Amino acid sequence: MTATASLALRTKLTPTTTALRAATGALWRPDGLRQRYLRYLAAMHPLVRASVPLLERAAERCAELDDPGARHLAAYYTRHAEEERDHDTWLLEDLAAAGGGPAAVPHPVVVELAGAQYYRIEHEHPVTLLGYMAVLEGNAPGPRLADRLAEATGLPDGAFRTVREHAELDGGHLDDLHRVLDELAPAPARQTAVSVSALHTANLLTRLFLSLAADPGGHP
Repeated sequence: MTATASLALRTKLTPTTTALRAATGALWRPDGLRQRYLRYLAAMHPLVRASVPLLERAAERCAELDDPGARHLAAYYTRHAEEERDHDTWLLEDLAAAGGGPAAVPHPVVVELAGAQYYRIEHEHPVTLLGYMAVLEGNAPGPRLADRLAEATGLPDGAFRTVREHAELDGGHLDDLHRVLDELAPAPARQTAVSVSALHTANLLTRLFLSLAADPGGHP
């Protein structure tokens, strides 16, 4: 029985799980968590702000291709862009409630995360964005994380909207992504490109979380 494209992607990502979970654990350790949470929000804001423009550009590139699968993918990206719209505003509101503000400049790893996708969309194929999305949505906050953070930091409930909302939304988004990937059934070369995008994203997200976990100050 031939593995589906989504199963193949999940299998490729399995070796990255241990390192990413360890980085996440370091990020959310109790000591110094209040300031680390503010640094996390400030770092994630420009990454989330890039989401809708990335999806819209990927949809535009799909529309330029003479490919029925690309048209289907364009419709998915357009729909998902609407689902992600204004989530960057949630982060600004969380930061304000926590007594912080956006970073003066984006974290370098955030620039690399988003920038790599612009390159792939323009110079490889817009399907590669699915690999990036699979990692981000597959590593969404857990359902009890917001409560744990609120208790540990003493910050008001209004500082955790993004964490709460994404804990609820991203599981369904990931299922939708896997369904679309299986419907597309990309050719082997395209499937490899999606996997490479995903593996690169997992590595960068691990680096970002380790950086935020180690930084004793400066952000925000």
